Amino acid sequence: MLQDSKPQITTLAFITDVHANIPALERALELIDKRENVKSIVVNGDSFSIGGDPKSTLTRLKQIPNAVFVRGNHDRYLIEKIWDYDRPTVEGMDPDDPVCMDIVANQKWTFEQIGDEGEEFIREMKISHIEKLNNCFVEFTHAWFTRDDIPPTLEEAHQWRNHAQNKHPGYKNFALVHGHTHLPRYEEYGNLKIACPGSTGMPFDENQKGALGFLTIGDGTIDWEQVRFDYDINETIATLERNKPPFYKNLISTIINASIRND
Repeated sequence: MLQDSKPQITTLAFITDVHANIPALERALELIDKRENVKSIVVNGDSFSIGGDPKSTLTRLKQIPNAVFVRGNHDRYLIEKIWDYDRPTVEGMDPDDPVCMDIVANQKWTFEQIGDEGEEFIREMKISHIEKLNNCFVEFTHAWFTRDDIPPTLEEAHQWRNHAQNKHPGYKNFALVHGHTHLPRYEEYGNLKIACPGSTGMPFDENQKGALGFLTIGDGTIDWEQVRFDYDINETIATLERNKPPFYKNLISTIINASIRND
C-alpha cells in the first residue's frame, strides 16, 4: 500500500544582534531547542560588540550545531580594526562625537576579549546566506547584501525578488530576512515577504524582551513568526557592571529602556 506523500515542512530559526548578551542568547537557544523540524539556526550578525561578555558569546556560538553565521557591521568593525584609523567612525557618526569615540573604544575592547580566535571566526562568516527549500527562495543578510548598515527598502526588496525570480524560475515564494535595526519588521509584497524579528540581545522598540524569528517553509509556502521572550536582564546588567567595557553605562541604560540611550 502506497503511503500519502506529504510535503516536508522545514523551519529555520533566526537570531540576530545578540551584542554579547549571554542570558538572552541562552534563552533564545532554549526556545529554539523546543521547536520541531528546525533545520538550522541563522545567526545574522552583530554578535560581539556593544555588550558585556564577548568571550563567552564566542564560546557559546561555536557550540551551536547546524548554525549559519552572517557578518554584521559591528563584526566588520572588529576585523577592520577601525580603532587604528586616523578618524574612525561608525554608521556615519561624527568622529569627534564622544559617543562615537566610546563606541570605537568598545570595538577595541571587544577585539581584545575575543582575540585571534574571534577574528578567525568572524572572517569565516558569510555576507549573506541563501536557502532554497520546497519551491521557496530565502536570503538572510544582516542589513542588505550590498551593504551591512542600511536594510533594504520595500522597493529594493521588490527588485531583489524580481532578479531572484528571473534567475531561479519555478520558485513560488520569496523571503528576505534581515537584522541590524533592532526593530521588528514584517511586510508583504505579492509573493515576497520581508522580515526582521528585532534584536535578540538589545531591543530598540521599548520592549525589554529579547526577540527571535522562525521561518517555516512548506510546499511553496513561507510563514514568519516573531517570538518575544523574557530573560535574566539583571544578570546582563551585572555582567556589564562587572566587566565595565567602554560605553557600558550607556549600554545599561539602553538595555533597561529598550531604546537607544546616549545621554
